Order: sequence, then C-alpha cells, then structure tokens
Amino acid sequence: MSTPPAGTSKKGIFSRNDYLAPLPVPTGEKPCDVLNTIWRKNEVFLDIGNYSIGSAVMVLWPMVMLFAFMGYLFRNDHDEMHIFAVMTTFIIGVPTFFLIQGLFREVPLPIRFNRQRREVCVPRDNGEYWIVPWESVTAAATQQSSVSQAGKNTMGLLVIGFENPDPDATQDNKHFSLGFNCGGGTTAMALWECMRSYMEIGPDVVEDQTARFDRSKGIWATYLEDLNKAAKLRGWFITALWEGFCGIFIFNTLLIDVLERWKLNPPPDLPHPDIIEWSKPLPPEQWAKRSQELEVAIAKREAELAGRVEAQV
Repeated sequence: MSTPPAGTSKKGIFSRNDYLAPLPVPTGEKPCDVLNTIWRKNEVFLDIGNYSIGSAVMVLWPMVMLFAFMGYLFRNDHDEMHIFAVMTTFIIGVPTFFLIQGLFREVPLPIRFNRQRREVCVPRDNGEYWIVPWESVTAAATQQSSVSQAGKNTMGLLVIGFENPDPDATQDNKHFSLGFNCGGGTTAMALWECMRSYMEIGPDVVEDQTARFDRSKGIWATYLEDLNKAAKLRGWFITALWEGFCGIFIFNTLLIDVLERWKLNPPPDLPHPDIIEWSKPLPPEQWAKRSQELEVAIAKREAELAGRVEAQV
C-alpha cells in the first residue's frame, strides 16, 4: 500500500492530511499522550491501547449536565418537555447505551512496540499475532472541517496502519489500521511522536500516566492527593476551579477513575507464549539497527525542521 513520503502534507479547502510514516521521521512536535493510550512502558516495549473509557466519559458527561440544566428550565412547559425528552433519548441515550455495552465487553489487547527488536506485535481478533517491521508501519494525521451556522467544526484522527507479513494472507486479512480520535493536526503528531520517539530515541523522552493503573489508595484519597499535587504547581484557586469544579461537574473525573479501576487495573497483557518470549530483553549487541534509508531520511528531516526554526527566528 503506497503512501506519500513521511513529512509531507496535502491540504484541501476543508481538509488536511499529514503523512508521518513510513519512514518514521521526526514530526517536530513534542511527544504527548493526549488520550492516555500508553498502558505499559519499559526498556523493551511500549504497549498502546485504544480503549479510552475516560475520553468517552469526558465527551458524554458535559452533555448530561447540559441537558439536565435544560430539563430544569423546561420543567414547567409540558409541550417543550416532550420534544426535549425525545432529543435527550437520541443525543444522550444512544451513546450511553453503547458506552454501557462496551463496559461489559473484554478490553481489546494493546499494540506492542518492541524497540530492541524494532518490531511491532499486532494482536488480531481471531487470536493470531502479526509481527510487523517497525519501519513498515504507516501513520497519518487526517483532519476534516465543516462550516455551519454554529461556526467552524474541525474533527480529526491519527491513523496507524499495519501490513500482514504473511504473503499468503487473504485479501480481507492483509491490512489493519487503528484510529485515535485526537483531533488531527499537531495533536495527532504529538500522539504519534510518543511511539516514534520511544522507538527511535528511548523511553525516557516519553512521559506516561501508567501510575493510574496501580492505585493503592481509594478513589477519594487519590483525588485529594491529585488536588494537593496540582495546588503546588498552579495554586489553590486554579486547582479549585479546574480540578475541583470542572473535574467533578464538567468531566466527572471520579467516575472515570471508577471505570478505569474496573476495566484497566491492570491493563490486559499479551498472553501468547511466543509473544512473551518475543517481549524479553535482548543483549545490547543483538539489538536491531536502523536501516540506512531511515538514517538518511531522519537526517534530511531534522535539517528541514532546523531550517524552519532558523527562518522563524
């Protein structure tokens, strides 16, 4: 499957596609796990999951609060309440149904990036695993905009694609892609940079929130501890406004904590014996090296990014 060279962009009137890999060259963005996709990180591998229950709650809960407020305003108008009830059922009831349904399904296995072997393990629904060369992985940030009476609305994805290494694979089992609803553009690049920087530079350059999967304290104790940490960084006024009011009433971080403890404590692991062996550390002399093609591409891309910085100065 041919794709434009990494580092190039295609812009339309209401769209933009940024091609990030192959080959995985620098994006110029700082790695940032905006969706908390990192489930495990060590010196050997990085596990990336696409089960973001927290993001679903953060999108749905503000609508719940908004419609609750609207219901309070319409409480004495019976004609408006009938229309409002129908709107609420479709706008909130349908996504809530799918959210609850998802809570009773098994959490999908993560994609595992092995930096010592420079390979990626892709678990499939049928129980098989693909071992894909890192430099063959495709990635693109896609962004679409629409304009209405309410203004401009922009949506986007980070899409990561993998090719089945089996040359005899059936047509419907040759490709697999994973989409992350992170908004596209620079946000998608920052998310991709977490994986790219881990593989090409090392684990220390990528920050993660994996500590949330090992909660030794209760929900309220953890919440109060997070408030104290935030207050030391930003002061109590901003903390009370953001982590306090917005955290509880707008985004419901306590409910997110409850659901994450239920579904992701701990996150699912890759249980196949061959993958367990594949995930073990190697002696440094056995580590896989970058291809010469990637070395040249990275050097060229770094020079381009350095030129942009100099031009801005």
